[in-house]
Formats: sequence, C-alpha cells, structure tokens
Amino acid sequence: MRLSNIPAKYFEIAGTVAGLMTSVVISTQVYTEFKSENASTISLVYALGFMLIFIFWTFYGFRFKRVALWLTNGIAVFVQAILLVLILSK
Repeated sequence: MRLSNIPAKYFEIAGTVAGLMTSVVISTQVYTEFKSENASTISLVYALGFMLIFIFWTFYGFRFKRVALWLTNGIAVFVQAILLVLILSK
C-alpha cells in the first residue's frame, strides 16, 4: 500500500488525534508535579527543549495551514508552559 493513496484528510485526522494525545501525556506529568511536594525530577533544559519544539511546530503548522500541527502543538505549548511553571516553582 502506498502512502500517496491515502487521502490527506485521513492524515490530518490521525495527526490531530496523535497531537492531542501528546498534550494528554504532558497533562499527566503536570498533575503529578502539582500533587507532589518533592523537588521536581524533570530537567529544566529537557522541558525547555520540548517547549521550543512545540513552538516551532505550531508556527510551522500556521505557515503551511495544517490544523493538526498548529492546533495540537499550540495546546502542547500551553500545557508545557504550565509544566515549566511547576518545575520552576519547586
């Protein structure tokens, strides 16, 4: 089966679902950090690196008008920002 035979709409839907799952996974870490009174074990550089990646893909999605990219990565930027605030507050 050739990938070019699959309609772009299906990739857009799959990309949106996969991207939203990314934010769900990050949200679980946000919840864990919020509930924990211990110092964070997440590296600040690691968290900032992912923030930059999400920002890049958000702009890339806007540039090429790909909802699956700009929407899901935009949400991930927001969730990652919350995670960064929690890491820095510990």
